[in-house]
Amino acid sequence: MEAGVEVKKVDAQGRLILPADWRESELSENKELYIIKRKGYLKIIPKQHIDLTENFDKLDLGIDSIGDWKQFQKRFSEAHHT
Repeated sequence: MEAGVEVKKVDAQGRLILPADWRESELSENKELYIIKRKGYLKIIPKQHIDLTENFDKLDLGIDSIGDWKQFQKRFSEAHHT
């Protein structure tokens, strides 16, 4: 997909046609979008499924387990704010 600017017309019902190459490369099977409304413009972002579990075991806190959450928070905060 080539980046660029296109001028599009909006029909009487407020619809516009998204560029075919963008749809093919950016939209997933569910074809859902986030439309963010701002003063003077819209931002269109394809909705994507994010698997948060893929990163669960990648963070190393330097401990074997967390037994007391409040104690962990205190030690973690002290270690990272010195």
